[in-house]
Amino acid sequence: MYVATVNYHDPKASALFAASLRDTGFAVIHNHPIDTKLIHDCYDDWKRFFASEDKHRYRFSTGRQDGYIPIEIAEKAKGHDVLDLKEYYQFYLSNPIPDNMGPYTAQLAQALITMATTLLNWIEQESPENIAKQYSQPLSSMIVPSPRTLFRILHYPPLTGDEAHGAIRAAEHEDINLITLLPAATATGLQVKDVHGKWHDVPADPGSIVVNVGDMLQECSDGYYKATTHRVCNPVDETSSQSRFSMPLFLHPAKEVVLSARHTAKSYLDERLQELGILPMGMSLNAE
Repeated sequence: MYVATVNYHDPKASALFAASLRDTGFAVIHNHPIDTKLIHDCYDDWKRFFASEDKHRYRFSTGRQDGYIPIEIAEKAKGHDVLDLKEYYQFYLSNPIPDNMGPYTAQLAQALITMATTLLNWIEQESPENIAKQYSQPLSSMIVPSPRTLFRILHYPPLTGDEAHGAIRAAEHEDINLITLLPAATATGLQVKDVHGKWHDVPADPGSIVVNVGDMLQECSDGYYKATTHRVCNPVDETSSQSRFSMPLFLHPAKEVVLSARHTAKSYLDERLQELGILPMGMSLNAE
């Protein structure tokens, strides 16, 4: 499986990008407009946060669906019984951020949203006419404004050898949202599964941004763009003693956006969160 690396400023960028999403569910963007220093500053802020015991002051709020989630209660991927080996913080632009953090997180999230607007325009532009006409509105307008777009900052701690049997940093899964933008993580490990069940490393050169299709884009494109199964595997070399950090931005439509005859963005998100056990069955997430 070949995940294409696309120069953001290439005259053929939109076609190359959409083709890679179509073929693999993933694409890697380089030479993009987001300041690399901003990405580094954001990582540095969160490295300090996860290294501090002060992080426990910001435990996850069920009502706001944001805050710090320690490794002992981290999520399980759908269909898996073992917790992922990660701790993380969920941040929405409309919600407060921990004290003593710089402005970098909100600035980077906003820059990624702006870039995502262009990428969604590319996806729509390169969609066949029979697919594009099914979109209930322009793809880029689905995310503006949307309070459910989620910035998740993850810390995968060093491995100790005492991990539960079968536990990995992030078990295989698909993303729920329209598309995900991921500034290159601080270490390798991201893999995507092809139709034959074989795993392939996703390129993650420093400064690049990985983009992948989520379930909601699959839903509104009637399966033309498919959400591809991916995971973060455990390192087996000397890097197993090192932390890994990543910062995916999950682009969610506004709750009232119609994805298909079956679902709005809200009904789809509620269904998936219930499947994951994040929401009790029959309950709805407050999307305001």
